[in-house]
Amino acid sequence: MPSGRQVLVQVRAIGLNFADVFSVKGLYQAAPKEAFVPGLEFAGEVIATGPEVRRFKEGDAVMGVTRFGAYVSHILHSEDYLNPLPEGWSFEEGAAYPVQALTAYYALVKLGDLQKGMTVLIHSAAGGVGTFANRIAKKYGAYTIGTVSRPEKVAYCREEGYDKVIVRSKNFGEQLDEALGERPLQLVMECIGGRVLAEAWQRLASQGRMIVYGAARYTNTGDKPNYLRLMWQYFTRPKIDPQAMTHRNVGILGFNLIYLYGQIETMRQQLSELERLNLGKPRVGHRLPFEELPEALRLFQSGKTTGKVVLQLT
Repeated sequence: MPSGRQVLVQVRAIGLNFADVFSVKGLYQAAPKEAFVPGLEFAGEVIATGPEVRRFKEGDAVMGVTRFGAYVSHILHSEDYLNPLPEGWSFEEGAAYPVQALTAYYALVKLGDLQKGMTVLIHSAAGGVGTFANRIAKKYGAYTIGTVSRPEKVAYCREEGYDKVIVRSKNFGEQLDEALGERPLQLVMECIGGRVLAEAWQRLASQGRMIVYGAARYTNTGDKPNYLRLMWQYFTRPKIDPQAMTHRNVGILGFNLIYLYGQIETMRQQLSELERLNLGKPRVGHRLPFEELPEALRLFQSGKTTGKVVLQLT
């Protein structure tokens, strides 16, 4: 039974993230060194509470984050990491919200100093983070350029209100030049790496910032890492000289959302700020039963998904 401020939640939906894929393959530095259960976000129903819990009661619908451990049917967690499921939201939508919204908000607003009129480049524009990044940028009056890996994702991005959409190719630098026109590139949400990172970095305007929160180029569609390919990608990654930044007056920042999990007050404050932005429901593009977890992870890393991939538990 729960003690103190603990809440026992029957999990109904689990959101998938790239951190899950990397941790399962042993490539995620923030993952525990000992055996662990993957999963960073979930939604479900409160079935028991500790004697010191004040925010929740049995039967409440909640969504939450955890530093791994979400791939379960029941989770015992501090109430600090839970939020009420908004009225009218499904459990799947609740599981699609916390990690994506926090990642986009922390990157753009807290690290990127997002301001009205900025030109913002958002990679993986049709994914969960990309969806919320565009919505946040639009709330701030920014001009958004989204990039995707496949032509069939362009319609999704246009529905979400992107100003320009690029289907990334070998000529990404030229594509970006055309999309920018006379606009300065002032803020980049970077999660691809490699040549794509380098091309955007070269075009960053004075006082521009690049926020790095992932590296999708290191993923592969197989169940096991291709270590030779990973080594080649690692040793050929872009090299950025910090001293050169002073001449160009640009900056690059990197972060891992798990950092926020240890800063409870900061995390809760940002969730409150997100709520005030009224960004709307997440877009759940793919729902699979928990029993099909391996297939869901393969689908997630295939590059064929739009919106959020969510596991369902009955």
